[in-house]
Amino acid sequence: MAKSNIVKGKDLVQKMVDKFGMTKKEATEMLSWLTEEIVHDLKNGFQVKIAGLGTFKVRERKARVALNPKTGEKINLPAKRVPRFTPAKDLKEAVK
Repeated sequence: MAKSNIVKGKDLVQKMVDKFGMTKKEATEMLSWLTEEIVHDLKNGFQVKIAGLGTFKVRERKARVALNPKTGEKINLPAKRVPRFTPAKDLKEAVK
């Protein structure tokens, strides 16, 4: 596991190798595939719910006027779609 408090993709790959006895290549491909599928489904308007973990979804942000903190100038920000993750109850309880 990483020496910092950040778990990276390569750390998850190593955990998969250790737990399931697969090769690093197979574990990397599986993790990449899962990530690609979640992104693909979100791009196509679907929510992705993983029991015990949470829900990935896309939220629409309305256009708005913001202030540049350095200059105080008003800036028009366009509407955009942003990813959102809502943790499952089990996850919330686990990290308390």
